[in-house]
Amino acid sequence: MAELTGDQMDFLAHERVARLATADAAGRPHVIPVCYAFDGKSFFIALDEKPKRVEASQLKRIRNILVNPHIALVIDRYSDDWSKLAYILVPGVATLIAPGSAGHSRAIGLLRERYPQYRTMAIEEQPVIAIRPSSVTAWGAIDRGSTTKA
Repeated sequence: MAELTGDQMDFLAHERVARLATADAAGRPHVIPVCYAFDGKSFFIALDEKPKRVEASQLKRIRNILVNPHIALVIDRYSDDWSKLAYILVPGVATLIAPGSAGHSRAIGLLRERYPQYRTMAIEEQPVIAIRPSSVTAWGAIDRGSTTKA
């Protein structure tokens, strides 16, 4: 993966939500909004305590990652002023970092630093989704002062 520009890193730091696209073994897509942290090399997504219908290990995104680790992550900004539209598309490979394994505590720390809501949740008891980007595509007014960049 190529290095991200300073504008792209600023965009990722400023935007608060992404959309995670996974697919099952048959290729059926599943897309959900997620909170994320990025350390310059990998994206991290917590399995938090918001109400869910099933246990974390049975979430569709987790089941999909286990059978098909190829994902896409989209971080975007919408505005009614379309000169301010922007997104970063990150295709990559997702893995699960189990509690107690290398990198888990660091990922939890990054997520808690970025989202104060996670400081009171027991996210350290769950795996963390780690995404290693294979490429990055940026479009639009990533630098906030531009009208468009392709």
